[in-house]
Amino acid sequence: MLREYAFNEVGSLKVHGRTNGCLNPLTLFWTASGFEVNVTGSELWMEVEGDYSVQEPWISTRINGAWVSRQMVNRGRQWICLFRGRNPKTVKNVRILKDMQAMSEDPDHLLQVLALRTNGAFLPVPEKALRLEFIGDSITSGEGAIGAREEEDWVAMLFSAENDYAVMTGDRMDADVRLLSQSGWGVLTAWDNNPHGAFPSCYEEVCGLLSGQRNADLGAHQVNDFGAWQPHAVIINLGTNDCGAFSSPEWRDEASGETFQQRRLEDGSFCPEDLRRFQLAVIAFLRKLRLKNPDSYLLWVCGMLGNELCPAISEAVEEYCQESGDRRASFFELTDAVDLRGARNHPGRGAHELAARELAEKLTQLLS
Repeated sequence: MLREYAFNEVGSLKVHGRTNGCLNPLTLFWTASGFEVNVTGSELWMEVEGDYSVQEPWISTRINGAWVSRQMVNRGRQWICLFRGRNPKTVKNVRILKDMQAMSEDPDHLLQVLALRTNGAFLPVPEKALRLEFIGDSITSGEGAIGAREEEDWVAMLFSAENDYAVMTGDRMDADVRLLSQSGWGVLTAWDNNPHGAFPSCYEEVCGLLSGQRNADLGAHQVNDFGAWQPHAVIINLGTNDCGAFSSPEWRDEASGETFQQRRLEDGSFCPEDLRRFQLAVIAFLRKLRLKNPDSYLLWVCGMLGNELCPAISEAVEEYCQESGDRRASFFELTDAVDLRGARNHPGRGAHELAARELAEKLTQLLS
């Protein structure tokens, strides 16, 4: 007989991703947020609630380390079968991850886990020895990491946490990971020069880039409890959209008249004044990251989708190290595997696998 457990009654489980600290229900904000259980029994069901106006939530299920299913979550409450007909005596490791990023432009986007049903017992899920936090844009959100290469629609089904370099790096290093990412965002501005699409402005909150009263009520804007989960390394993959801003028109807020633009010179090079503004934003973010993560290694990476700004980022990281005396920060350029592009001309699964190999090797060196 199946027994139903409110999610906060399960006890033996692991939560993945930055959350509001509440398990009744568990609200999943970020890419690759979710939960993990070890459970006996022949069946396991999950009650979830979904909502959206523009982009629906998607989830992936991994059982005993293998990715076995992926599906859209519709509006309203629903029970989803995670497995059935299994040997009731064996222990199954089940991990559910949110495939879709936090949706800054859809305040109705929602994914919550309310309860589990099983005829088995829950057993402890051990913590990993290593913790990694990833901060990034559409690449870290897994945009285009699933789907045919010719796909161009900006839709939720073309995002994949399981095909994401950050999750793959965690698998390679046997690490727990947290992802904070948003398509189009940068260090100083978004791809279109919008200064409100800058990640440092929301880093200190649980999920500060979300809007709407419901997200506020769910604790998206509460100060994150950094002491509860300190990463051994913070990997920052930002700069791709800042580079795009240098080739985009001036951003203008029609209501306030506010404008902003990162400019290029007539010969196509970066305007030195604006490039310096970008570098100062990199340095300021590193200071903030160090304040919140005093013992973490800070590794800034870029290059999976163009490397034009890599020299400027490398210089800024070195300047930060020199001025602060911080010896646990550096820059690392990832390979732009053009032949491994996926949907929406973003890195495909193969490109993410390559980045994960490169990054795991680099982090192993840095953290040893």
